[in-house]
Amino acid sequence: MAKAAEKTAAKPEVPAEPKAAEKAAPEASDAAQQQQQMVQVQVKDENAMALYANFCRVTGSPEELIIDFGLNPQPVGVPKDPIEVKQRIIVNYYTAKRLLAALNMSVQRHEAVFGVLETDIQKRLKNRQ
Repeated sequence: MAKAAEKTAAKPEVPAEPKAAEKAAPEASDAAQQQQQMVQVQVKDENAMALYANFCRVTGSPEELIIDFGLNPQPVGVPKDPIEVKQRIIVNYYTAKRLLAALNMSVQRHEAVFGVLETDIQKRLKNRQ
């Protein structure tokens, strides 16, 4: 029984298929037909490892993206030593696109509250002076 619960918990959140009656209802608006219900999925994350990264590199192949994360001890200029990659996540392009949308939405919300994030460290340092 516990294994069945774990399998259920591991399923990703996916849109539910519209019911047959909803598909056939001629009076339903186009917007209502296109809207899909989201299914709540439980996620078991007690064993997830939390790591910090200030460096990432994205490479890929025709089938998947490889996202490497590491810690750059020298964030200004070119690091003297190679940056050690600590985590690597490999995703297909569908997952990458969903991740991109989720990250974009999160950054937009953050910037709406706290202001625009400047990713160029030289400009950030110049603005502090």
